[in-house]
Amino acid sequence: MNSDHLTQTASTFSSYPFDFSQFPRYPALTLGLQQLCKTYPELFTLKSIGKSYEGRDIWLVIATYTATGKHQDKPGFWIDGNIHAAELTACTACLYYLQYLAHGYGTDPQIRHLLDTRSLYICPRLNPDGAELALADKPRHIRSGTRPYPFDEAVVEGLTVEDVDGDGRILSMRIEDANGPYKLHPKEPRLLVAREPEDFEGKFYRLMPEGTLTNFDGLTIKVNKDKEGLDLNRNFPTGWRQEHEQVGAGPYPTSEPEVRAMVHFITEHPNIGAAVSFHTHSGVILRPMGTEADDDMIPEDLWLYKKFSAKGEELTGYPAISIFHDFKYHPKEHISGTQDWVYEHLGSLFWTVEIWSPNKEAGITEYKWIDWYREHPVSDDLKLLKWSDEHCEGKAFVNWQTFQHPQLGEVEIGGWDKMNFWRNPPPALREREAARFPQWLNYIGLALPKLKILQTEVQALGEQTWRVKIAVCNTGYLPSYISKRALQRKQCRGVVFDLNLPQNASLISGKLRVEGQHLEGHAPKNSQLAFLPTREITADRAVCEWILSAPKGTEISIDARADRAGAVSTQLILG
Repeated sequence: MNSDHLTQTASTFSSYPFDFSQFPRYPALTLGLQQLCKTYPELFTLKSIGKSYEGRDIWLVIATYTATGKHQDKPGFWIDGNIHAAELTACTACLYYLQYLAHGYGTDPQIRHLLDTRSLYICPRLNPDGAELALADKPRHIRSGTRPYPFDEAVVEGLTVEDVDGDGRILSMRIEDANGPYKLHPKEPRLLVAREPEDFEGKFYRLMPEGTLTNFDGLTIKVNKDKEGLDLNRNFPTGWRQEHEQVGAGPYPTSEPEVRAMVHFITEHPNIGAAVSFHTHSGVILRPMGTEADDDMIPEDLWLYKKFSAKGEELTGYPAISIFHDFKYHPKEHISGTQDWVYEHLGSLFWTVEIWSPNKEAGITEYKWIDWYREHPVSDDLKLLKWSDEHCEGKAFVNWQTFQHPQLGEVEIGGWDKMNFWRNPPPALREREAARFPQWLNYIGLALPKLKILQTEVQALGEQTWRVKIAVCNTGYLPSYISKRALQRKQCRGVVFDLNLPQNASLISGKLRVEGQHLEGHAPKNSQLAFLPTREITADRAVCEWILSAPKGTEISIDARADRAGAVSTQLILG
């Protein structure tokens, strides 16, 4: 398929296989990805990087224009989504980006240059089992994978969270109770607000998730943990901690096949220099580190993160914040996961994107992500209710309905539909949210280092003696090593030159394989008015030369590669 055909095929969106207002079940996801790769075979290749716990293929789309080289010979960019079961818009963001690339290659010079020179590894649904459970006719909203953990045993007591009334949603149940911690809002009876110390008059309620009870004694209710207690984002090697420190981390690092598949693929592809993982929700871009304060980061890496994150803010409208400083579940705890392994271990750039903010949608502008869930003014709840009524047809917050519960008797079921309107945007807004990210993803991908042959030279020193020289340069913004962290951890080499000689040629001076220096990118190291000038004016270039003995007319080849900047090769004729 040539570029003219790509332009014609990309003229409309009608042929694209996904409806972004809906979350596809696994068979539809598989079929859509197959159709996409069949329609654009020179841009997309579908690959299974492994099997999930339940045996589903974990699909990866390799996006690059194959006519300009093999994907592994170009700098790489990893993008994934849906590692957490109910965070389905993360998959939508990946699928939308694939559409954007498919339909833009023939008409958008930026997209064309990106796919001609870089490789994108896009895994829309890293956790297919968990997503399938979240999308089931009778859904379950577990955190991650479906393997029983840490124990595989039947429930003998307590409340199991599930859809009780069969409406396909998991909402909340409220029961009138004189000792309940909630009371009705005086002007909005749908809303439960916290009971104050001086509140003794009126109706009070207990609030609990929708679910069924096993061996209920008529008095005590305790919500059971999910039998499937894994959190795949806590199963990565770097910063892994046992269950008592990090819930859901699994028995050992990469114990889970989904995480192991991702780790194996990335380590097998050292060309990957950056990664973005899509999650929901909060409407923020999270940057490393997860385990250390900014003051403890390598300054050059922190400056780089701040620059790219600021561009993310500009292009997406999402604020970019530090995981360690601004996004802790508890102020005395820290979060480790994908970001720790990709950046802290490998030294590749990494961001987590938390898609969607119902708060902002409702006009709540002054709030701090995690802290808001601990405490916020009642006025925020009223704004959210108004948003549900006016913009979601009243479906985001479901009005309370009386229900005869099999164990509790008469209860009311209602409240927030967290799956479809809170953890994820309502159907009409899903494509809008996914459309925020392609330009920023392009920006990151195009900044990756890219190796290019700058010059070659053959000089005769005698009848069969030759000096051969090659110069390469990094045409990318970022250095060939990506980050100082990568240098510190010795995660990648500088430029490696390989001289390939036929049998009638021999080496007089030099080595067949030369490991050269790293190459800087074209990012200025400081301003034009800096106190000290930049010393390495041409640090983006590397030169290698050899002296050979061979008959005139002999053909030789030279390969040059940098782990994260790609590979180039050339053939030279002596003479």
